[in-house]
Amino acid sequence: MLLKKKSLFLHQILCYRHMKDERMKRHIEADTQKVSTFRKLTCWLIALVCCIFAQDIKSQEGNDAVLTLTRLGFENVGCAETESERVFVLQNSAYRVNGIGLAKAIDVIQKQGMPVGKDCRIVVLDNNIPQISLLYHATASDTLAEAALNDWEASYELGSEWKQARKVKLKNRSLFKVDILVYPQVAFRNLVLNKIYDVLIDLNPTVEVSFWKGMKLAAQVKVPVYNDDYGMLEDKVHPGHLTLSQRFRLPSNIFAKVTAGYFNADQYGVDVQLWRPFKDERFAAMARVGYTGLGYWNGFRLHYDTSMMLTWTVGGSFYWTPYNTQLIVKCERYLLKEVGVKAELIRHFRYCSIGFYAMKAEHARANGGFRFQVLLPPYGRYKRHGYLPRINTSPNMGIVYNAGNEQLYYRQYKAEASDNIMGENSFNPYFIKSELLNY
Repeated sequence: MLLKKKSLFLHQILCYRHMKDERMKRHIEADTQKVSTFRKLTCWLIALVCCIFAQDIKSQEGNDAVLTLTRLGFENVGCAETESERVFVLQNSAYRVNGIGLAKAIDVIQKQGMPVGKDCRIVVLDNNIPQISLLYHATASDTLAEAALNDWEASYELGSEWKQARKVKLKNRSLFKVDILVYPQVAFRNLVLNKIYDVLIDLNPTVEVSFWKGMKLAAQVKVPVYNDDYGMLEDKVHPGHLTLSQRFRLPSNIFAKVTAGYFNADQYGVDVQLWRPFKDERFAAMARVGYTGLGYWNGFRLHYDTSMMLTWTVGGSFYWTPYNTQLIVKCERYLLKEVGVKAELIRHFRYCSIGFYAMKAEHARANGGFRFQVLLPPYGRYKRHGYLPRINTSPNMGIVYNAGNEQLYYRQYKAEASDNIMGENSFNPYFIKSELLNY
Protein backbone atom coordinates (compact mmCIF):
# COMPACT_ATOMS: atom_id res chain seq x y z
CA MET A 1 0.00 0.00 0.00
CA LEU A 2 2.81 2.35 0.90
CA LEU A 3 4.54 1.51 -2.35
CA LYS A 4 1.39 2.39 -4.35
CA LYS A 5 1.14 5.80 -2.65
CA LYS A 6 4.80 6.53 -3.40
CA SER A 7 4.43 5.62 -7.07
CA LEU A 8 1.27 7.74 -7.34
CA PHE A 9 3.08 10.67 -5.77
CA LEU A 10 6.00 10.24 -8.14
CA HIS A 11 3.61 10.13 -11.12
CA GLN A 12 1.94 13.33 -9.98
CA ILE A 13 5.32 15.01 -9.65
CA LEU A 14 6.30 13.92 -13.13
CA CYS A 15 2.99 15.14 -14.59
CA TYR A 16 3.37 18.50 -12.87
CA ARG A 17 6.91 18.88 -14.22
CA HIS A 18 5.71 17.98 -17.71
CA MET A 19 2.91 20.52 -17.51
CA LYS A 20 5.35 23.15 -16.25
CA ASP A 21 7.74 22.41 -19.11
CA GLU A 22 4.89 22.74 -21.63
CA ARG A 23 3.83 26.11 -20.18
CA MET A 24 7.42 27.34 -20.24
CA LYS A 25 7.78 26.16 -23.82
CA ARG A 26 4.60 28.00 -24.84
CA HIS A 27 5.82 31.17 -23.06
CA ILE A 28 9.17 30.94 -24.82
CA GLU A 29 7.49 30.44 -28.21
CA ALA A 30 5.18 33.43 -27.54
CA ASP A 31 8.13 35.59 -26.49
CA THR A 32 10.04 34.52 -29.61
CA GLN A 33 7.06 35.38 -31.81
CA LYS A 34 6.75 38.80 -30.14
CA VAL A 35 10.44 39.48 -30.72
CA SER A 36 10.10 38.45 -34.38
CA THR A 37 7.03 40.65 -34.86
CA PHE A 38 8.81 43.55 -33.17
CA ARG A 39 11.82 43.11 -35.44
CA LYS A 40 9.59 43.09 -38.55
CA LEU A 41 7.76 46.19 -37.40
CA THR A 42 11.09 47.89 -36.68
CA CYS A 43 12.39 47.04 -40.16
CA TRP A 44 9.23 48.31 -41.83
CA LEU A 45 9.37 51.51 -39.78
CA ILE A 46 13.02 52.09 -40.68
CA ALA A 47 12.25 51.51 -44.37
CA LEU A 48 9.30 53.89 -44.20
CA VAL A 49 11.40 56.58 -42.52
CA CYS A 50 14.11 56.13 -45.16
CA CYS A 51 11.55 56.48 -47.99
CA ILE A 52 10.07 59.60 -46.42
CA PHE A 53 13.51 61.05 -45.83
CA ALA A 54 14.57 60.31 -49.42
CA GLN A 55 11.34 61.83 -50.72
CA ASP A 56 11.93 64.91 -48.57
CA ILE A 57 15.40 65.24 -50.07
CA LYS A 58 13.96 65.04 -53.59
CA SER A 59 11.22 67.53 -52.73
CA GLN A 60 13.77 69.85 -51.16
CA GLU A 61 15.86 69.80 -54.36
CA GLY A 62 12.82 70.84 -56.39
CA ASN A 63 11.76 73.43 -53.81
CA ASP A 64 15.22 75.02 -53.81
CA ALA A 65 15.01 75.46 -57.59
CA VAL A 66 11.47 76.86 -57.29
CA LEU A 67 12.58 79.45 -54.74
CA THR A 68 15.55 80.50 -56.87
CA LEU A 69 13.35 80.86 -59.98
CA THR A 70 10.84 83.04 -58.11
CA ARG A 71 13.67 85.25 -56.84
CA LEU A 72 14.80 85.71 -60.46
CA GLY A 73 11.32 86.96 -61.38
CA PHE A 74 9.74 83.87 -62.97
CA GLU A 75 6.04 83.57 -62.23
CA ASN A 76 3.59 80.68 -61.74
CA VAL A 77 6.44 78.42 -60.60
CA GLY A 78 5.88 74.95 -59.16
CA CYS A 79 7.38 71.46 -58.95
CA ALA A 80 5.73 68.02 -58.87
CA GLU A 81 7.36 64.63 -58.23
CA THR A 82 6.11 61.44 -59.89
CA GLU A 83 7.56 57.95 -60.23
CA SER A 84 9.00 58.63 -63.68
CA GLU A 85 9.48 62.43 -63.86
CA ARG A 86 10.16 65.57 -61.94
CA VAL A 87 7.98 68.24 -63.52
CA PHE A 88 8.64 71.96 -63.18
CA VAL A 89 6.05 74.56 -64.18
CA LEU A 90 7.01 78.17 -64.86
CA GLN A 91 6.20 81.32 -66.80
CA ASN A 92 8.96 83.50 -68.19
CA SER A 93 8.07 86.99 -66.97
CA ALA A 94 11.65 88.06 -66.31
CA TYR A 95 13.28 88.07 -69.77
CA ARG A 96 12.04 89.50 -73.07
CA VAL A 97 13.46 86.68 -75.16
CA ASN A 98 11.88 83.35 -74.28
CA GLY A 99 14.97 81.44 -75.37
CA ILE A 100 17.19 83.40 -72.97
CA GLY A 101 14.68 83.16 -70.14
CA LEU A 102 14.29 79.41 -70.51
CA ALA A 103 18.07 78.94 -70.74
CA LYS A 104 18.40 80.78 -67.41
CA ALA A 105 15.67 78.60 -65.90
CA ILE A 106 17.38 75.42 -67.12
CA ASP A 107 20.67 76.59 -65.58
CA VAL A 108 18.96 76.92 -62.19
CA ILE A 109 17.20 73.56 -62.45
CA GLN A 110 20.38 71.76 -63.56
CA LYS A 111 22.26 73.11 -60.56
CA GLN A 112 19.58 72.68 -57.91
CA GLY A 113 16.67 70.59 -59.12
CA MET A 114 17.71 67.75 -61.45
CA PRO A 115 16.55 64.31 -60.28
CA VAL A 116 18.75 61.21 -60.36
CA GLY A 117 17.52 58.21 -62.32
CA LYS A 118 14.39 59.78 -63.76
CA ASP A 119 13.37 62.28 -66.45
CA CYS A 120 13.00 66.01 -65.85
CA ARG A 121 10.38 68.13 -67.63
CA ILE A 122 9.74 71.89 -67.73
CA VAL A 123 6.23 72.97 -68.73
CA VAL A 124 6.28 76.56 -70.02
CA LEU A 125 3.21 78.72 -69.41
CA ASP A 126 1.92 81.86 -71.04
CA ASN A 127 -0.73 83.71 -69.08
CA ASN A 128 -1.14 80.52 -67.02
CA ILE A 129 -1.84 78.41 -70.15
CA PRO A 130 0.70 75.64 -70.98
CA GLN A 131 2.42 76.19 -74.31
CA ILE A 132 5.35 73.79 -74.70
CA SER A 133 7.48 71.48 -72.59
CA LEU A 134 11.21 70.89 -72.39
CA LEU A 135 12.20 67.29 -71.54
CA TYR A 136 15.50 65.78 -70.42
CA HIS A 137 15.69 61.99 -70.68
CA ALA A 138 17.79 60.37 -67.94
CA THR A 139 20.14 57.61 -69.13
CA ALA A 140 21.79 54.78 -67.25
CA SER A 141 25.24 56.20 -68.04
CA ASP A 142 24.52 59.46 -66.19
CA THR A 143 26.89 60.01 -63.30
CA LEU A 144 25.83 63.55 -62.50
CA ALA A 145 22.35 64.98 -62.13
CA GLU A 146 23.16 67.67 -64.66
CA ALA A 147 22.43 67.97 -68.36
CA ALA A 148 23.60 70.26 -71.12
CA LEU A 149 21.26 72.73 -72.79
CA ASN A 150 21.33 70.78 -76.05
CA ASP A 151 20.14 67.64 -74.22
CA TRP A 152 16.68 69.12 -73.68
CA GLU A 153 13.94 68.27 -76.18
CA ALA A 154 11.30 70.92 -76.96
CA SER A 155 7.79 69.98 -78.01
CA TYR A 156 4.14 70.99 -77.83
CA GLU A 157 3.48 67.67 -76.06
CA LEU A 158 3.20 67.98 -72.28
CA GLY A 159 3.49 64.30 -71.30
CA SER A 160 1.24 62.15 -69.13
CA GLU A 161 2.72 63.45 -65.86
CA TRP A 162 1.40 66.95 -66.56
CA LYS A 163 -1.86 65.92 -64.85
CA GLN A 164 0.01 65.65 -61.53
CA ALA A 165 1.78 68.95 -62.03
CA ARG A 166 -1.55 70.73 -62.57
CA LYS A 167 -2.43 70.03 -58.92
CA VAL A 168 0.63 71.82 -57.55
CA LYS A 169 0.16 75.16 -55.81
CA LEU A 170 2.17 77.67 -57.83
CA LYS A 171 4.39 80.34 -56.30
CA ASN A 172 4.66 83.98 -57.40
CA ARG A 173 1.32 83.95 -59.19
CA SER A 174 0.86 86.36 -62.10
CA LEU A 175 -2.81 87.06 -61.39
CA PHE A 176 -3.75 90.66 -60.49
CA LYS A 177 -0.25 91.92 -61.37
CA VAL A 178 -0.28 95.00 -63.58
CA ASP A 179 2.02 95.79 -66.50
CA ILE A 180 2.06 99.28 -68.00
CA LEU A 181 3.66 98.91 -71.43
CA VAL A 182 4.36 101.76 -73.83
CA TYR A 183 3.76 100.65 -77.43
CA PRO A 184 5.54 103.07 -79.80
CA GLN A 185 3.86 103.40 -83.18
CA VAL A 186 5.39 104.81 -86.36
CA ALA A 187 3.29 105.07 -89.54
CA PHE A 188 4.12 106.64 -92.88
CA ARG A 189 2.51 106.81 -96.31
CA ASN A 190 3.15 108.31 -99.74
CA LEU A 191 -0.06 109.48 -101.39
CA VAL A 192 0.95 112.59 -103.35
CA LEU A 193 3.80 113.27 -105.77
CA ASN A 194 4.93 116.60 -104.30
CA LYS A 195 5.58 115.15 -100.84
CA ILE A 196 7.78 112.27 -99.80
CA TYR A 197 5.82 110.86 -96.82
CA ASP A 198 3.03 111.62 -94.40
CA VAL A 199 4.25 110.61 -90.94
CA LEU A 200 2.51 109.71 -87.69
CA ILE A 201 4.31 108.94 -84.43
CA ASP A 202 2.38 107.86 -81.31
CA LEU A 203 3.24 106.64 -77.85
CA ASN A 204 0.57 104.22 -76.67
CA PRO A 205 0.71 103.37 -72.94
CA THR A 206 -1.27 100.20 -72.28
CA VAL A 207 -2.40 98.66 -69.00
CA GLU A 208 -2.40 94.85 -69.08
CA VAL A 209 -3.61 92.62 -66.23
CA SER A 210 -4.97 89.10 -65.76
CA PHE A 211 -7.73 88.29 -63.26
CA TRP A 212 -8.04 84.56 -63.90
CA LYS A 213 -6.33 81.77 -65.81
CA GLY A 214 -5.91 82.56 -69.51
CA MET A 215 -7.60 85.97 -69.28
CA LYS A 216 -6.04 89.33 -70.16
CA LEU A 217 -7.51 92.82 -69.99
CA ALA A 218 -5.77 95.49 -72.07
CA ALA A 219 -6.64 99.21 -72.04
CA GLN A 220 -4.62 101.50 -74.32
CA VAL A 221 -4.44 105.26 -74.76
CA LYS A 222 -2.89 106.73 -77.93
CA VAL A 223 -0.81 109.84 -77.28
CA PRO A 224 0.21 111.69 -80.49
CA VAL A 225 3.82 112.85 -80.65
CA TYR A 226 4.03 113.94 -84.30
CA ASN A 227 1.23 114.10 -86.88
CA ASP A 228 1.97 115.18 -90.44
CA ASP A 229 -1.28 115.03 -92.48
CA TYR A 230 -2.81 111.94 -90.84
CA GLY A 231 -6.01 113.84 -90.02
CA MET A 232 -7.38 115.99 -87.20
CA LEU A 233 -8.57 112.97 -85.18
CA GLU A 234 -4.98 111.77 -84.75
CA ASP A 235 -4.08 115.10 -83.10
CA LYS A 236 -6.20 114.19 -80.07
CA VAL A 237 -5.41 111.83 -77.25
CA HIS A 238 -7.86 108.92 -77.65
CA PRO A 239 -8.27 105.24 -76.74
CA GLY A 240 -6.56 102.51 -78.74
CA HIS A 241 -7.07 98.81 -78.09
CA LEU A 242 -9.66 98.14 -75.36
CA THR A 243 -9.89 94.35 -75.22
CA LEU A 244 -10.79 91.42 -73.01
CA SER A 245 -9.29 88.14 -74.20
CA GLN A 246 -9.45 84.53 -73.04
CA ARG A 247 -6.93 81.88 -74.04
CA PHE A 248 -7.50 78.12 -74.04
CA ARG A 249 -5.53 74.96 -74.63
CA LEU A 250 -8.00 72.39 -75.93
CA PRO A 251 -7.51 68.61 -76.39
CA SER A 252 -5.36 67.44 -79.32
CA ASN A 253 -3.01 70.44 -78.82
CA ILE A 254 -5.49 72.98 -80.16
CA PHE A 255 -4.72 76.55 -79.04
CA ALA A 256 -7.59 79.03 -79.03
CA LYS A 257 -8.08 82.72 -78.21
CA VAL A 258 -11.31 84.71 -78.01
CA THR A 259 -11.02 88.52 -77.94
CA ALA A 260 -13.81 91.07 -77.56
CA GLY A 261 -13.63 94.85 -77.52
CA TYR A 262 -12.25 97.69 -79.63
CA PHE A 263 -9.47 96.75 -82.04
CA ASN A 264 -7.32 98.83 -84.40
CA ALA A 265 -8.32 99.73 -88.00
CA ASP A 266 -11.47 101.38 -86.55
CA GLN A 267 -13.07 98.03 -85.72
CA TYR A 268 -14.95 96.74 -82.68
CA GLY A 269 -16.46 93.31 -82.10
CA VAL A 270 -15.40 89.71 -81.42
CA ASP A 271 -12.44 87.77 -82.81
CA VAL A 272 -11.83 83.99 -82.49
CA GLN A 273 -8.50 82.39 -83.38
CA LEU A 274 -7.59 78.68 -83.57
CA TRP A 275 -4.18 77.14 -84.16
CA ARG A 276 -3.06 73.51 -84.15
CA PRO A 277 0.33 71.90 -84.84
CA PHE A 278 0.36 68.47 -86.50
CA LYS A 279 2.25 65.38 -85.34
CA ASP A 280 5.18 66.66 -87.38
CA GLU A 281 5.32 69.94 -85.49
CA ARG A 282 6.87 71.82 -88.39
CA PHE A 283 3.40 71.85 -89.94
CA ALA A 284 0.38 73.65 -88.46
CA ALA A 285 -3.16 74.66 -89.41
CA MET A 286 -4.83 77.96 -88.49
CA ALA A 287 -8.29 79.51 -88.61
CA ARG A 288 -9.76 82.84 -87.61
CA VAL A 289 -13.24 84.36 -87.58
CA GLY A 290 -14.10 87.99 -86.84
CA TYR A 291 -17.50 89.63 -86.38
CA THR A 292 -16.87 93.38 -86.32
CA GLY A 293 -18.36 96.79 -86.97
CA LEU A 294 -16.96 100.21 -87.85
CA GLY A 295 -16.16 102.67 -85.04
CA TYR A 296 -13.76 105.56 -84.51
CA TRP A 297 -12.81 107.87 -81.63
CA ASN A 298 -13.10 111.65 -81.60
CA GLY A 299 -11.15 112.27 -78.45
CA PHE A 300 -12.84 110.01 -75.90
CA ARG A 301 -16.17 109.93 -77.72
CA LEU A 302 -16.87 106.82 -79.77
CA HIS A 303 -18.79 107.03 -83.06
CA TYR A 304 -19.87 103.64 -84.37
CA ASP A 305 -22.02 101.92 -86.97
CA THR A 306 -24.35 99.13 -85.81
CA SER A 307 -23.98 97.10 -89.02
CA MET A 308 -21.58 94.18 -88.59
CA MET A 309 -19.51 92.14 -91.05
CA LEU A 310 -17.87 88.72 -91.05
CA THR A 311 -14.20 88.23 -91.86
CA TRP A 312 -12.29 84.94 -91.77
CA THR A 313 -8.96 83.26 -92.40
CA VAL A 314 -8.03 79.61 -93.03
CA GLY A 315 -4.54 78.42 -93.81
CA GLY A 316 -1.45 76.49 -92.90
CA SER A 317 2.21 76.99 -92.20
CA PHE A 318 5.53 75.16 -92.54
CA TYR A 319 8.60 75.86 -90.38
CA TRP A 320 11.97 75.38 -92.06
CA THR A 321 14.05 74.53 -88.99
CA PRO A 322 17.66 74.99 -90.23
CA TYR A 323 17.01 78.66 -90.97
CA ASN A 324 14.10 79.42 -88.56
CA THR A 325 12.05 80.40 -91.59
CA GLN A 326 8.27 80.19 -91.70
CA LEU A 327 6.11 79.82 -94.82
CA ILE A 328 2.42 80.73 -94.36
CA VAL A 329 -0.32 80.37 -97.00
CA LYS A 330 -3.83 81.65 -96.23
CA CYS A 331 -7.19 82.24 -97.83
CA GLU A 332 -8.93 85.28 -96.32
CA ARG A 333 -12.02 87.46 -96.40
CA TYR A 334 -11.18 91.13 -95.77
CA LEU A 335 -13.11 94.08 -94.39
CA LEU A 336 -14.60 95.07 -97.76
CA LYS A 337 -15.86 91.48 -98.18
CA GLU A 338 -13.33 90.69 -100.90
CA VAL A 339 -11.83 87.19 -100.76
CA GLY A 340 -8.17 86.62 -101.55
CA VAL A 341 -5.06 84.55 -100.94
CA LYS A 342 -1.89 85.59 -99.14
CA ALA A 343 1.58 84.04 -98.87
CA GLU A 344 4.20 85.08 -96.30
CA LEU A 345 7.83 84.11 -95.87
CA ILE A 346 9.25 85.13 -92.45
CA ARG A 347 12.77 84.64 -91.09
CA HIS A 348 12.98 84.71 -87.28
CA PHE A 349 16.06 85.89 -85.40
CA ARG A 350 16.61 86.40 -81.69
CA TYR A 351 16.02 90.16 -81.75
CA CYS A 352 13.86 90.57 -84.84
CA SER A 353 11.63 88.90 -87.40
CA ILE A 354 11.73 89.92 -91.08
CA GLY A 355 9.27 88.80 -93.72
CA PHE A 356 7.91 89.32 -97.21
CA TYR A 357 4.33 88.87 -98.37
CA ALA A 358 2.30 88.73 -101.58
CA MET A 359 -1.49 88.75 -101.93
CA LYS A 360 -4.25 88.75 -104.53
CA ALA A 361 -7.97 89.37 -103.94
CA GLU A 362 -11.03 89.75 -106.13
CA HIS A 363 -11.68 93.30 -107.39
CA ALA A 364 -8.12 94.29 -106.40
CA ARG A 365 -4.69 94.37 -107.98
CA ALA A 366 -2.01 92.00 -106.74
CA ASN A 367 -0.05 93.55 -103.93
CA GLY A 368 2.90 92.76 -101.70
CA GLY A 369 5.62 94.20 -99.53
CA PHE A 370 7.68 93.42 -96.46
CA ARG A 371 7.27 93.58 -92.69
CA PHE A 372 9.57 93.45 -89.72
CA GLN A 373 9.30 93.27 -85.95
CA VAL A 374 12.15 94.42 -83.70
CA LEU A 375 12.69 93.54 -80.05
CA LEU A 376 12.89 96.64 -77.86
CA PRO A 377 15.34 97.06 -74.97
CA PRO A 378 15.98 96.44 -72.11
CA TYR A 379 17.21 92.96 -72.94
CA GLY A 380 18.31 91.95 -69.43
CA ARG A 381 16.28 90.68 -66.51
CA TYR A 382 13.48 92.83 -65.19
CA LYS A 383 11.27 91.83 -62.27
CA ARG A 384 8.31 93.09 -60.32
CA HIS A 385 8.24 94.50 -56.82
CA GLY A 386 5.26 92.77 -55.29
CA TYR A 387 1.99 93.98 -56.78
CA LEU A 388 3.30 97.40 -57.78
CA PRO A 389 2.68 98.10 -61.49
CA ARG A 390 5.68 97.28 -63.67
CA ILE A 391 6.39 100.04 -66.23
CA ASN A 392 8.31 99.26 -69.40
CA THR A 393 8.30 99.56 -73.16
CA SER A 394 6.37 96.97 -75.13
CA PRO A 395 8.31 93.80 -75.99
CA ASN A 396 8.68 94.83 -79.63
CA MET A 397 7.47 97.12 -82.40
CA GLY A 398 7.00 96.58 -86.12
CA ILE A 399 6.21 98.11 -89.48
CA VAL A 400 4.40 96.72 -92.52
CA TYR A 401 5.38 98.19 -95.89
CA ASN A 402 2.69 98.20 -98.59
CA ALA A 403 4.68 98.22 -101.84
CA GLY A 404 1.61 98.52 -104.09
CA ASN A 405 0.34 101.57 -102.16
CA GLU A 406 -3.09 99.93 -101.91
CA GLN A 407 -5.42 102.11 -99.78
CA LEU A 408 -8.83 100.48 -100.23
CA TYR A 409 -8.59 96.69 -100.36
CA TYR A 410 -6.83 94.05 -98.20
CA ARG A 411 -7.77 95.85 -94.95
CA GLN A 412 -7.49 93.83 -91.77
CA TYR A 413 -7.45 94.51 -88.03
CA LYS A 414 -5.27 93.39 -85.14
CA ALA A 415 -7.35 92.12 -82.20
CA GLU A 416 -4.82 92.71 -79.39
CA ALA A 417 -2.08 95.28 -79.06
CA SER A 418 0.41 92.46 -78.41
CA ASP A 419 -0.41 90.51 -81.62
CA ASN A 420 2.57 90.35 -84.01
CA ILE A 421 4.66 87.86 -85.98
CA MET A 422 7.44 87.80 -83.41
CA GLY A 423 5.12 87.07 -80.49
CA GLU A 424 3.32 84.34 -82.42
CA ASN A 425 6.64 82.53 -82.93
CA SER A 426 7.99 83.00 -79.40
CA PHE A 427 6.80 79.55 -78.21
CA ASN A 428 7.74 77.64 -81.34
CA PRO A 429 9.67 74.60 -79.97
CA TYR A 430 12.09 74.58 -82.93
CA PHE A 431 12.89 78.25 -82.39
CA ILE A 432 13.31 77.69 -78.63
CA LYS A 433 15.64 74.75 -79.30
CA SER A 434 17.79 76.87 -81.63
CA GLU A 435 17.96 79.60 -79.00
CA LEU A 436 19.15 77.08 -76.38
CA LEU A 437 21.83 75.79 -78.74
CA ASN A 438 23.08 79.35 -79.41
CA TYR A 439 22.84 80.57 -75.82
